[in-house]
Amino acid sequence: MTAQLSQAVSEPVRAWRADPYADALRAGRGPLYLRRADGWLLPLDVARWCAEPDEADATVLARCRGPVLDIGCGPGRLVAALARLGRPALGVDVMPAAVERTVRAGGSALCRSVFDPLPCEGRWGTVLLMDGNIGIGGDPVALLRRAAGLTAPDGALLVEVAAADVDERVEVRLDDGSGTGTRGTPFPWARVGTRALGLHAAEAGWTRAFAWRTADRHFVSLTQST
Repeated sequence: MTAQLSQAVSEPVRAWRADPYADALRAGRGPLYLRRADGWLLPLDVARWCAEPDEADATVLARCRGPVLDIGCGPGRLVAALARLGRPALGVDVMPAAVERTVRAGGSALCRSVFDPLPCEGRWGTVLLMDGNIGIGGDPVALLRRAAGLTAPDGALLVEVAAADVDERVEVRLDDGSGTGTRGTPFPWARVGTRALGLHAAEAGWTRAFAWRTADRHFVSLTQST
């Protein structure tokens, strides 16, 4: 696994595209939002993603066991923190800007979808879905099933969920909030709270081990059902 992580670091990263997310990562801050078709905006905390791990992140890092896969790693604060601790960790993200920033921070990362072939499938001790990434693909059950195929039988999936009791699937765009039209292409997304995650997890073959809350962020640890 260590050799595969080293290869991930050296994989060429595509040039950053001109889009709101890449621009926000360059700056290390927002504003950046997910915009629904009805105009509703969900603020994205780019400054926190680009900073060092905070108090809530520390509770996640403390629960990581074995090699760690961070799905939708963004700028890689958790992957880089694990690397500094000498822990094997790999981030995956579809955005070249995120992968480049992760590698520059000292982490290992691949520019790849979670639904693409990935290294060490079925052998990751801990898989992370932080910062609302349970929404990737707009189908939480499909994502949870994919995560089950990536995680070792005795491993864990750590999920950050919405604070609200929500369960929705929407089409969104990235929006820089300028009001002048800097928006990305539409893509499917989902928002899931603790209760809804429990329902989707059971359908995908997971059992809720425990949940916790730190600094107004909400997390759930899942283990594979036997």
